[in-house]
Amino acid sequence: MYSFKNKGGSAMRYNLFAGVVFAAAMFLIPLMALNEGIWEQAGATPTSSAPPKAPDMQAADMQAPESESSQAAKQEGLQTPVAQVDDSGFRILDERTGKVFEVSAQDYVRGALAAEMPPTFHPEALKAQAVAAHTYALNLKQSRRAAEEPDPALKGADFTADPADWKTYTTKELFYERYGTLADAWWKTICEAADAACPYIMLYDDEPIVAAYHSMSSGTTEDASNVWLSGVPYLVPVDSFGDTLAPDYTTTETFTAEQVRQALMDGCPDVALGDDPSSWLTVEERSPSGYVTELSAGGQTISGADLRGMLGLRSSDFSIACDGTSFTFTVNGYGHGVGLSQYGADYMARQGATFDEILSHYYKGAQLAVVKGQSGT
Repeated sequence: MYSFKNKGGSAMRYNLFAGVVFAAAMFLIPLMALNEGIWEQAGATPTSSAPPKAPDMQAADMQAPESESSQAAKQEGLQTPVAQVDDSGFRILDERTGKVFEVSAQDYVRGALAAEMPPTFHPEALKAQAVAAHTYALNLKQSRRAAEEPDPALKGADFTADPADWKTYTTKELFYERYGTLADAWWKTICEAADAACPYIMLYDDEPIVAAYHSMSSGTTEDASNVWLSGVPYLVPVDSFGDTLAPDYTTTETFTAEQVRQALMDGCPDVALGDDPSSWLTVEERSPSGYVTELSAGGQTISGADLRGMLGLRSSDFSIACDGTSFTFTVNGYGHGVGLSQYGADYMARQGATFDEILSHYYKGAQLAVVKGQSGT
């Protein structure tokens, strides 16, 4: 899903495939909305063979709670359910070359994990990320192959990727080019986590979920309905305290008044801006998670996500200060804030949480399942 597109700490750039629909259209998150960045990652584009530094979080005062599903399974001796899905592999359209290539499920999960999360993150966080990537790919595959009118732009593929840009998926060869002398050890780390997680996906109502994820939240994840046009029961706000301890959790960005004027005019042509820049932007509403959901911009109402896109802000949890000639944005977190937080997952893992507990925490009410044909099923 991504291409480590970054500035300092980098947020994942998301491919995001043309659209996502559930086979049973119970929960409609509009295709184009989901296409706009459901995947946002923790890693940055390295400028050398050195990888992004994993957070050093050891706050002993927060122990990751055991998930309800894990407790129930232990108490009742329940077996993990079996997912009845076609996991024979994926057809991927290379955005750079325009060619469609096929990969096995195992190779996809390895390549997706390598592209999505630094190998220095905790193994249980890596496993959780691998399950999320696998689940979302299966969701797309099922939706695309069941479509009555396939998207001709996909050329028969399940989704798109740009391996050379580490967007959604990358290859072992490209991984070795990037990490040099560290590649052997880190590729082994990626493969061990991916292979351990490959048999599992997350289900809701017996269907693979829309497994959204992002780099780091505001400290509480966001409700999907505040980011896209509608929500789903498992993409709701949850505590993600570890994000507040992550590197570059709070950042500031400064723009000249002219830069902000131009961005607003380009993104919202009907906006009417006066001579006083301090009157241009007013935060009107925030979600319970802290993200800006509504702003007044020169007489127009826009969302925090809209302004984030116009200015390239790290997230829509921001505050604004204007001195008359420039605007300073203080921003918390990185990404849209929906679903699994990668830094939050890493923090939970370092407190002792297992990958299934992490997944159950971030995808409320969704269930871990074994893919039929894997792990002896």
